[in-house]
Amino acid sequence: MSNIKNEINKAFQKWWKEIYNPFIKKKPERKEKFETVSFEEVKPLYTFSEEQKKKYINEISFPGEFPYTRGIQPTMYRGKLWTMRQYAGFGTAKESNNRYRYLLSQGTTGLSVAFDLPTQIGYDSDSELAFGEVGKVGVAIDTLADMEILFDQIPLDKISTSMTINSTAAILLAMYIVVAEKKGVSLDKINGTIQNDILKEYIARGTYIFPPTPSMRIITDIFKFCAKKVPKWNTISISGYHIREAGSTAAQEVGFTLANGITYVDAAIKAGLDIDDFAGQLSFFFNSHNDLLEEVAKFRAARRLWAKIMKERFKAKNERSMMLRFHSQTAGSTLTAQQIDNNIARVTIQTLAAVLGGTQSLHTNSKDEALALPTEDSVRTALRTQQIVAHESGVANTIDPLAGSYFIEEMTNQIENKAKKYIDKIDSLGGVISAIESGYIQGEIQKAAYEYEKEIESGEKIIVGVNKFTEAEKTKPELLKMNEKIQEEQINFLSSVKMKRNNDAVDISLKKLSDTAKGNDNLLPFIIDCVKEYATIGEICDSLREVFGEYKENVII
Repeated sequence: MSNIKNEINKAFQKWWKEIYNPFIKKKPERKEKFETVSFEEVKPLYTFSEEQKKKYINEISFPGEFPYTRGIQPTMYRGKLWTMRQYAGFGTAKESNNRYRYLLSQGTTGLSVAFDLPTQIGYDSDSELAFGEVGKVGVAIDTLADMEILFDQIPLDKISTSMTINSTAAILLAMYIVVAEKKGVSLDKINGTIQNDILKEYIARGTYIFPPTPSMRIITDIFKFCAKKVPKWNTISISGYHIREAGSTAAQEVGFTLANGITYVDAAIKAGLDIDDFAGQLSFFFNSHNDLLEEVAKFRAARRLWAKIMKERFKAKNERSMMLRFHSQTAGSTLTAQQIDNNIARVTIQTLAAVLGGTQSLHTNSKDEALALPTEDSVRTALRTQQIVAHESGVANTIDPLAGSYFIEEMTNQIENKAKKYIDKIDSLGGVISAIESGYIQGEIQKAAYEYEKEIESGEKIIVGVNKFTEAEKTKPELLKMNEKIQEEQINFLSSVKMKRNNDAVDISLKKLSDTAKGNDNLLPFIIDCVKEYATIGEICDSLREVFGEYKENVII
């Protein structure tokens, strides 16, 4: 083999000196930086690597086999296509329910719920702090009554539901459980995911309520409860998506996300759970960005690195515990308000990246989302993008179709190594919470975001329609217009629920929850009891705020 390697090296050097260099002297390459979106240098050519061949069995291997670089299932999309979700939610539960049923009629295979900001941070629609935000960036959910309307005529035993919710995840999960029970669906039949990733809220997003310690307790309580009661539910979706949207590089997205994953696993083990009892219910959520080949390598690197972490660091024995299963969403931060039809091309590239990288489910953004919530027409086009890639492009016909590409394999190794260095650095700082409190993680993301914006402003990075190929747009796109009376309607509905419920029973359930929060018992059964009495999200969160307090962000300069 060494003779073959020497022959390849000699042939490469000959090509470099006698063909490539003389050619670029006559016809210079484009005056652009040849680098990935994450600032990694892209060489003119990638060739056979002896190192790759040596590592093939242990590092690349086969689909459905440790370390799962090539996919977690032996057949991947030859067996079953990824779940096609379309993230949706706005206004009232009734309006969102209409959109969900429309999407299901158009061929979406899973639901993905967006909640408004008051719901995300534990305020009711009639709170002064909710004014102007009710139903704006997602659906308003105050009580179980809203959740019942949201999933009206939707079969919860046949459809999986993803809920993008974090600080109030336990409450929304409790509502979903009660709705399922009222529909006669047993808890071992419901299938879905709550994001439930509070660490990335401290790092990149900001919809936190409680400090880290009680927040981690709530999360591990969910792990324990679902391991016994809701076995098909993904108890957390550890999110790199928002880390990337905040401006991180691909390697930072992987490193910081998996470091968060390590923290959740550590917390669960400290809470008395066995690794193989809960690890199979962990899932991840990644961004699918514009740099197609880098993104494919990123997904492969994340899968391989997590498998090694679970096997070597946590001594997991169950194969499912080592499999990184992930949802992906096309990159909202890449959508432009200028020339919005260009966003269809961007989303198509990002869809290909996610599929070629082996995603388990995917949401495709709509072309008008830089300006407003998407119209039915634009969300249908976004869904059709997934369907065309699935059924017409041919990329789902074979498993890991880019494996063996010299560039892909080298980039996979590079991202894995850089991500591991970030994890090692975080370990040396005392873990993720210490790294957040010191500002290390936020600072690294801020530096990457600054470099990216600097390159756009200088023209080194071209954004079509923004800093090059611009034009004055003659017509304004048709945008979704929100009902101006949403807040008033939601407050009136909430008021009617409060009048009809048994308020004494509400007070008793809230007192029991508050008392439980002062001890060590699992909070989920008590949250479910509050939900059954139609206690509001705000009332439940206030009961916990009294015990846990609220988190105050450290400002990083």
